Amino acid sequence: MTGARPHQHDVRLQIAGLDLQRGFRRLVTGFDLTCAPGDIIALQGPNGSGKTTLLRAIAGFHTAAAGRITLSRTQGAQIEEAGEVLSFLGHQDPIKAGEKLIDQLCFWADLCGANRERVRDTLARVGLTKQADLQGGVLSAGQRKRAALARLLLEDRAIWLLDEPASPLDQEGRALLGTLLDQHAKQGGIILAAVHDPLPGVSARVLNLGTVESGVAA
Repeated sequence: MTGARPHQHDVRLQIAGLDLQRGFRRLVTGFDLTCAPGDIIALQGPNGSGKTTLLRAIAGFHTAAAGRITLSRTQGAQIEEAGEVLSFLGHQDPIKAGEKLIDQLCFWADLCGANRERVRDTLARVGLTKQADLQGGVLSAGQRKRAALARLLLEDRAIWLLDEPASPLDQEGRALLGTLLDQHAKQGGIILAAVHDPLPGVSARVLNLGTVESGVAA
């Protein structure tokens, strides 16, 4: 709607004393982190340092060995259902090969409680208007990543957990990603992204996992 004020998120994330392990290997020990609305965090570190595992633990897909992850409103009320405020974008491709893109996103809109009328506008935001009626199997890897970003926009949740979000985007796609990240942060969203290279178009706080200094961040 023209002239409408952007939605403002009001969620905080706090991690205290988090220990993460995979199998018998300890990846993260005593990790503390506090994120307020508008924070952008870039998680860096070598392969196997626990970047993806940390994102999955915050999303509820991986059980921590110790510690606490707390989500709350800025007024102090604790959030019990993490799925109401978290979106996770991992490496697994969410786009089905044999279905039209527009149909898949309409289904996703229904699933996450979004208005179907937003789907075509959202496709336009990620530069996929011309691909709306194509089946997922003919989309390029970069177009499939743009479609995954469209799902994030439809969900409209406060916290984005992103695993290498710029791969495999081209230069134009990376610029688009930077714009979306900037807009989300300006609306009070929180972004945590596992990356090897800097996030495009935004200033992020960098946390290096797999180092002595990576245990605590405020």
